[in-house]
Amino acid sequence: MVSLPEFDDTACEAGRLLFAQSCDFVMGAVDMRHLPAPDLPEIAFAGRSNVGKSSLINALTNRKTLARTSNTPGRTQEINFFNLAGRLMLADLPGYGYARVSRTQVERWTRLINQYLKGRPNLRRACVLIDSRHGLKDSDIAVMKMLDVAAVSYQIVLTKADKPKAVELTAQIERVRKAMRAHVAAHPEIHVTSAAKGTGIAELRAALAELALPAPL
Repeated sequence: MVSLPEFDDTACEAGRLLFAQSCDFVMGAVDMRHLPAPDLPEIAFAGRSNVGKSSLINALTNRKTLARTSNTPGRTQEINFFNLAGRLMLADLPGYGYARVSRTQVERWTRLINQYLKGRPNLRRACVLIDSRHGLKDSDIAVMKMLDVAAVSYQIVLTKADKPKAVELTAQIERVRKAMRAHVAAHPEIHVTSAAKGTGIAELRAALAELALPAPL
């Protein structure tokens, strides 16, 4: 049974406190040879081009420009790393699927994403972002299957939940819920978020804070 997440006030406050701390850009990596040292627990944000990864990271950290946002699919062309308070590393992956770039460039990004997700030893969880308006696409399913094989735990996060009507959003959640049954590495909770409205942000912060290093005494 897949459920929507519920967190008590203590967990949400812990998440708020963590994501209110300093979050600094570390580097952008275009290949596996130039990744930061795997010293911190790491959360990766993956999704189709223009799904809202950068907007979600900005909302989680309560910043407007930490991660670049653009209406042009394919703007993020490297893995961008952000150090959150020395307790958690956030990785913004290049969007997969549609992008107005060459096929060679898309293949290079796809290869980099696959290599990273399969080979990053400190990767605690991948957040697979799905646009609430469009639902799962073949490219999403392909990434989910790859994560299943690599035994990388991943969380489905619906983005832009303020866009569809309530009945359409409910139907989309149920379609994703049904599809997840075939994927062994999928975390059993679907997060429903809106970076614009703040919907689900506190709950996602709480879930990710559970994966961070303990706060220093």
